Amino acid sequence: MISLQPVQTLKIPEFRNLMAGRFFLVLAFRMLATLMGWWIYQFTKDPFAIGLIGLSEVIPAVSTALYAGHVIDNSEKKRLLLICNYAYVLLISLLAIPAFFGHQLLHFSNVQISYYIYAVIFLTGFCRAFIGPIIPSMIPRIVSRENLPNAITLNQATFLTASVTGHALGGFLIHWIDISGTILVVVSVMIFASIFFWFLDRHPSENRDLTLGVVKSMKEGLAYIYKTKEILGALCLDMFAVLFGGAVAMIPVFATDILKVGAEGFGLLNAASDIGSMCIIVALSFIPLRKNQGKILLAAVGGFGLCIIGFGLSQLYWLSFFLLVLSGMLDGISVVIRGTIVQLKTPDHIRGRVLSVNSIFIMSSNEMGQFESGVAAKLLGVVRSVIFGGTMTVLIALLVGTTVPKLRKMNY
Repeated sequence: MISLQPVQTLKIPEFRNLMAGRFFLVLAFRMLATLMGWWIYQFTKDPFAIGLIGLSEVIPAVSTALYAGHVIDNSEKKRLLLICNYAYVLLISLLAIPAFFGHQLLHFSNVQISYYIYAVIFLTGFCRAFIGPIIPSMIPRIVSRENLPNAITLNQATFLTASVTGHALGGFLIHWIDISGTILVVVSVMIFASIFFWFLDRHPSENRDLTLGVVKSMKEGLAYIYKTKEILGALCLDMFAVLFGGAVAMIPVFATDILKVGAEGFGLLNAASDIGSMCIIVALSFIPLRKNQGKILLAAVGGFGLCIIGFGLSQLYWLSFFLLVLSGMLDGISVVIRGTIVQLKTPDHIRGRVLSVNSIFIMSSNEMGQFESGVAAKLLGVVRSVIFGGTMTVLIALLVGTTVPKLRKMNY
């Protein structure tokens, strides 16, 4: 049965502004990620160097995430969101220095520019720790509980639509206006995103407890996740599956050395999984999953792993593209189910801390997955590392399914 709830949810002006701002912010992030992978690989021709990009960001992001959750739960969220947005703008603007002047005026070597890029990305990791959980923590303040599952699906659809556009556009922009021009576009899009955030209502924290210390506050968030097995199982499934199944990190290598499709083909391959995710999430917005969400989640993650194995084996561009699209569709199903479980099972007074822990798992899986892919490619070779990662993903889905029965039986 087709649901009209998406239309009703989008009639809320504040929700529209939040989603519009998120769209352009994620668009900029994805263009930047595409640019960084391409830029570093052109300098080094080393897959391990691509993995270091993820490691550079994830170390500060994970190390400050628990503190960020405490701050989010005790702060006015609109103000904090804008501060993080403009901090990102400032930091990414620093990349324009080597892009415009590195070789010509400052006589930077490729190695020096690489280290400079890693340093800037390291600093953005601190912003990432805060900005990641803020937007989802605002959604329950804006929409009613009955519309919350649909709002979460629309939030994911917004994220993935921006990811698709950002990945593909990043590749095309590198081809059309080179690295320096692409950086200017990224900064401009981030500034544009902030305009929508200015129109959000202020949401002062209703949960502020000045008697609760930072450490005790963080422990409270961790304790809640540990005792709520559905959340814990979903987060572990996400972290380990994507950690080992992160073939996207090696796409610059596949595009350049195996499939030989250049910057334009690289952009499309980079966007392929997000295209699949976007299509399935839009479908789920109007035809929601009604039952057996836990079993569907486990099947989707296992199928995702099989697609990654197929991608590693493929030497045909169209087949590689199709497998990445299919993997994205399966990942999109799991993203919607995991996001809904976390939001529905979390009370508002602790939402920032739970979502910050959630962001640790997401960052650990994505950025550490990028690093793991680089290390595995160094040790095993690119193709074997991707096949290994897909195999581990399938095994993890089977392990979580057998050891966390509450997740397997989950319905909402």
